[in-house]
Amino acid sequence: MEPKDAAELEHRRAQLHGAFGNDAFGRIAEKAARFFGTPQYILGQTAAVAAWVVLNSTQLHLGFAWDLYPFIALNLLFSLQAAYAAPLILLAQTRQADRDKLHSDKIEKSHSRLERAAKEETDKLLELLQANTNLTTQDKQLTEQIADLTKQIHALLTEQRGTPA
Repeated sequence: MEPKDAAELEHRRAQLHGAFGNDAFGRIAEKAARFFGTPQYILGQTAAVAAWVVLNSTQLHLGFAWDLYPFIALNLLFSLQAAYAAPLILLAQTRQADRDKLHSDKIEKSHSRLERAAKEETDKLLELLQANTNLTTQDKQLTEQIADLTKQIHALLTEQRGTPA
């Protein structure tokens, strides 16, 4: 990781600090939000609700029922859970969006750098190709001049041999 990237990451990390002053609360919120979406949580909550309903429905005659139908205490617990879960999930989503933005910015910079490098290499190749074309043209011209000079020398030599001195 380049020092510039490290400094930028540290700057972004400082921006992610919430009202609590550090990242610990945000990490806990993300863990909680991830847990709320797991099958273990859903199955555990389903089992807890089923046990709550069964115990409160069947234990009424024994006097152990603590939340009679319509299960107002259970509804209160669901409301309490929702009141805490929703902001935690939103906080986790915001932090993930910030990380995604930072990652996409990094990828965009990398792509820009690669595009510049590819353009530079392409320009170099075009320059070399043009130089090669110029050399080929010069070689052709020189070859033609040598051929003309060879004909002239040959003509002069045959002319001198044909005339006695």
